[in-house]
Amino acid sequence: MLGSFTLVSDGNAVPLGVDSRRLVAYLAVHPRPQEHAALAADLWPGVPAAAGRRLLTEAATAVGIPSLFSDGDLTGPLSLAADVQVDLADALGLVRALPEIPASDSPDIGLLSADILPGWTAAWIAVERERFRQLRLHAVEERSLRLSAAGRHAGAVALAEMAVHAAPSRESARRALIEAHLAQGNIAAAVAEYDAYEELLRSSVGGPASNGLDALFPPSPVWPVLRARRPMPRSAVQLPGLRAVRGAAGGARRLVSGGGASRPY
Repeated sequence: MLGSFTLVSDGNAVPLGVDSRRLVAYLAVHPRPQEHAALAADLWPGVPAAAGRRLLTEAATAVGIPSLFSDGDLTGPLSLAADVQVDLADALGLVRALPEIPASDSPDIGLLSADILPGWTAAWIAVERERFRQLRLHAVEERSLRLSAAGRHAGAVALAEMAVHAAPSRESARRALIEAHLAQGNIAAAVAEYDAYEELLRSSVGGPASNGLDALFPPSPVWPVLRARRPMPRSAVQLPGLRAVRGAAGGARRLVSGGGASRPY
């Protein structure tokens, strides 16, 4: 269900017709038993009820694996059998478990790297796809922050990059990536991500763009991409060894390391 649809039985891929594939996918996304009338209405909207039920029976029969369904004779509410493994169910289980998994462990986050059937356009799949998308991205972002806090910087950056790749315009994903770079001490990469996000927003809205990510950086002309001059919030990543000083003429503050002021670039 994640990335593309595949049904495997006894190690072999099972070819399915369009209607059978839609039926199995629907039941994989909706694990509770489904009444025939409601199921047919979702799968074949606009089709008369009697015709929809007939199409449903034909689709279920054409699967050719009676044990795939919890009701083998297909007369009662339909659902997948309890022993059918669904990658979406595994991914949702991982989302629920991640907050309890220590940062020192390395679960298979790859389950959270893909959307539900991205090429499918039916209304029933679009709703579930977006719901899962929000859940998985939030889980990946939170995991990235936990890894940063634990000093696992490479893993934190990789997870945040996964979130940005999945949703380039999502501010929380960019924030997680910038914070991961800063925690790692890679200031240049953090500024590059800020620049890339600013340019994305500017090109999408057709004019000057603004966001709250500049507060992650100390106010300083060292990074000309920054516009605001707000104090860095407590939640922002601190940059060790840097302090702000004001020029002799009362000008803008600069970042200095040790006793010498750095030169703007």
